[in-house]
Amino acid sequence: MERELSCVPQCTLIEGESSLSRALAYAATSLVGGIKETQEMLDFCAEHGVVATPTKYVPREDFMNTEKDLKLFTPVQLGSLTLKHRAVMAPLTRSRSEQPGGVPGAMMVQYYSDRASDGGLIVGEATNISPTARGWYGAPGLYTDQQVEGWKHVVKAIHAKNGFVFAQLWHTGRSSHSDNQDGNTPVSASVDPTYWEDPNHLVSAPSGWVQPSPHRALEISEIPGIVEDYRKAAARAKAAGFDGVELHAGNGYLLDQFLQDGSNKRTDAYGGSIEHRARLLLDVVEAITSVWGGDRVGVRIAPAGTWNHMRDSNPAALFTYVAEQLNRSGLAYLHIIEPRVKGNVTIDKGQGPIAAEQLRKVFKGKIITAGGYEPKTAETTIESGVADAVAFGRHFVANPDLPLRIREGLALTPYDPDTFYTFDSVGYNDYPFAIELASR
Repeated sequence: MERELSCVPQCTLIEGESSLSRALAYAATSLVGGIKETQEMLDFCAEHGVVATPTKYVPREDFMNTEKDLKLFTPVQLGSLTLKHRAVMAPLTRSRSEQPGGVPGAMMVQYYSDRASDGGLIVGEATNISPTARGWYGAPGLYTDQQVEGWKHVVKAIHAKNGFVFAQLWHTGRSSHSDNQDGNTPVSASVDPTYWEDPNHLVSAPSGWVQPSPHRALEISEIPGIVEDYRKAAARAKAAGFDGVELHAGNGYLLDQFLQDGSNKRTDAYGGSIEHRARLLLDVVEAITSVWGGDRVGVRIAPAGTWNHMRDSNPAALFTYVAEQLNRSGLAYLHIIEPRVKGNVTIDKGQGPIAAEQLRKVFKGKIITAGGYEPKTAETTIESGVADAVAFGRHFVANPDLPLRIREGLALTPYDPDTFYTFDSVGYNDYPFAIELASR
């Protein structure tokens, strides 16, 4: 059955460019919050020279009934920030920073601006904390003044839409190639030749997708320098105007390499027991909360993750301990990647316990969950109390106005995985808004 959606008009500008017409009409939908009173939206458009008429859509069957109030679109407090809705944009590596230098440029400004929403949270893409943290060609950084200036433009664009944005701080560890690090050897908790010898493990380098370089174990004397790199990056994020920072401690990157005993074979204060293996993560959390305060810091973990050759002999005990210890920091949130996602690939269910549901019992703060969610499953997750917010990744890639589409039950544009990690605007800044589809 068709139904009218007054917030998605067909429109033409009386005089001027059609892009301005679309922008004004989209602004109208944002200002009236997607409500169904057609006249209010039409009056706003008329004041700005836009002729808008309602169009009709057939809601997708796998969407929830949009006639009822959605828990996804109720406010939630994350630390000292109050979000107006709970549909968070997940951190998404997209390889579009300007090279050389890892500086956010105009493409990134448009990308993030398009996906910002009133009172919504964006967690920025994984961002290198230092030159030796680099492991993905095209990823941005937060270790130079030029990078800070580039991020300022991104943050300003998000704030112009009344949105919030956290910077995600990242050290790739062994998941790298020496070409990404000016010829230096990647580092990890311990040395594992099977990681770089496995042809199934590929990393993004200037020459393309290649097997990782051999890595070395960090000397214990080097670890305070790693912690300081995180602290400096957190301070640079603050200088760039971010609303907070998220610490990437999952998906087989450096902090995860220290956490899990499949990759950490150390016998010093940073290896062996769960307490020792968690030490680096907790040291880094202490360092970045000294800059921001706990209420502006989130931590992302992958308790059941096997991406990047990760494994642990007792993940339940490990991540229960981590969650318990993080309670002491007063974090804005704990961001949990569910078992059904392996890196950037959705896998079958039943790979392990529902991580958020398990850790909800011990973590006392807010929880964001991520992992192949559809609007309907996200709403169910929030309603059940398993999580306080849901992070959408790939759907945000192809649907810049994703919160609007979820709220109104509009069909989602499919994403193209072949353009996830390319270096131009195709598959990045050319996905349509619902308003553009309505005017075609």
